[in-house]
Parts: sequence; C-alpha cells; structure tokens
Amino acid sequence: MKIFLTGRPGIGKSTVIQRIVEEGRKHGLKITGFVTPEIIKGKSRFGFLVKDILSEKGAELATIKYIKDAPKVSKYFVDIEKFNEIAIAAIMREAEIVCIDEIGKMEMFSEKFKEKLMELMKSDIQLIATLGKGYIKKFKKFGKIIEVTIENRENLPLEIINMIK
Repeated sequence: MKIFLTGRPGIGKSTVIQRIVEEGRKHGLKITGFVTPEIIKGKSRFGFLVKDILSEKGAELATIKYIKDAPKVSKYFVDIEKFNEIAIAAIMREAEIVCIDEIGKMEMFSEKFKEKLMELMKSDIQLIATLGKGYIKKFKKFGKIIEVTIENRENLPLEIINMIK
C-alpha cells in the first residue's frame, strides 16, 4: 500500500509522519526513510535538514546561504549531493514501511531520488509520504491520497498504521 499525505502548508503533514513512525515502532514495525525538518534560527527559517529516520544522521538539504551551481527553490539553495547521501541510503534499507517527508520541488531536483522513488512505486514495499501539491496528479495512480486537515490530523497516525498492518 502507498499512502500520500497532502494538505496546505503548516497543517501538520510532517507531524503526522513523525507520529506514524512513533506508532509504527510501538507496534514493532520496521520503518525507514527520511524527514525534512526546518532549520530555525531565532524566529526565522534558515533552511531544511534531511534526516534519516533510522540512524538519525542528517545534513542540510536547503539553506539560504549561497551554494554555487545549486538549484534554487524560493530563497533556498538545494544541496543535492548532501540530500542524496542521506535520503537514498534511508529509503533503500530493508523495511516494512518507508516514510518520506517529503516528495516536493527540492527533493525532485535529485535524479537519483526520482529513480529510486519510481523503483519504490513499482515495488510491494509499503510507503507513506507527504506530497507537495504539485505532485498529486503524478502520484495518485500509485496509491491513496489523504488530505491532512485540522479535523483529522490527530487521528490519522493510528488510522494509517491500522490500514497498513
């Protein structure tokens, strides 16, 4: 089963993924993948990390600091090399569930990631991923799209764990 979480920015998609990982582990499920938490300095967002769920190894995915020849999304320069180093290893481990937070513009600059993601889509591996709005059409054929809302975000983690168990 492939489940894609979507919703407006700030609604709690990443929090739902983190809670799915916690709930899944309580149920003895082997979960791998990565998350992309914000880097906050003071009251400002400075960039994003890419962090391996299993090893907790992390690196800067994107930053407002200039990176030569790096693709740019909004004010952020995307470090594809560092992203690949963490993300590809994280999603290629043997697991019952792979979690990806997120499939979005920054991540899709990586050709290696796109290739491995398509391998995952065609496999029997269970996947739970947050999905940028621009990618819903492309990925809905692979699985179930669930919109995260204020009303459902508290109950979604356990509901999704029950769906995939």
